[in-house]
Amino acid sequence: QVQLVESGGGLVQPGGSLRLSCAASGIIFIRNVMSWYRQAPGKQRELVATITSGGSTNYADSVKGRFTISRDNAKNMVFLGMNNVKPEDTAVYYCKAGPLYGIYYWGKGTLVTVSS
Repeated sequence: QVQLVESGGGLVQPGGSLRLSCAASGIIFIRNVMSWYRQAPGKQRELVATITSGGSTNYADSVKGRFTISRDNAKNMVFLGMNNVKPEDTAVYYCKAGPLYGIYYWGKGTLVTVSS
């Protein structure tokens, strides 16, 4: 059974930092591209960052220079470091595995609220 479980969300003040984690099980983690997406209220889900199995990364323009995606293949985990957060970063953040052979999986999300 595949599970992606996000954690680390919460309330943070503008300019603050937060680190999200995603623990994966039931997949061949090392072969999967891992991504973070987010969905703000009333908006479509959007890609935040991606990391390949080899560690190559890609970021949305809105988070470049502030967010860092990383992964620990030994622990089947992916992380999103968020610095200098802004109110517009408020969203539910989702972890995604894949696609691998056309198959991908989503976690249930963790809420990040940026507010003073």
